[in-house]
Amino acid sequence: MEKRKTIQQMQAEVDQYIGQFKEGYFSPLAMLARMSEELGELAREVNHYHGEKPKKATEEENTIEAELGDMLFVLICFANSLGIDLQNSHDLVMEKFTTRDKDRWTRKEEEMEEEGKDE
Repeated sequence: MEKRKTIQQMQAEVDQYIGQFKEGYFSPLAMLARMSEELGELAREVNHYHGEKPKKATEEENTIEAELGDMLFVLICFANSLGIDLQNSHDLVMEKFTTRDKDRWTRKEEEMEEEGKDE
């Protein structure tokens, strides 16, 4: 089985790939447009598989996994172009969710405790 990559390894791999071209990374605005384009493609696939609009017989087969991969690539390009460490971004957002939203949702353990009290 192939060893899983860390987000830092993915960022380095994308940076090495983009670095071989004279054009380099796109501008932030162009990157945002690409991200929007990829999000639309992801939405289309989700709608085909989980929504009310099945694919036409003539449409090319694609997967949600492939579209998420495209989104991840563009997100990594965007972060790299702005010098953003995605591991740090992840840590910051998780800290936000675990503090600000710590009591927002019903934890599974709490739900089971509540069910046990009713018996």
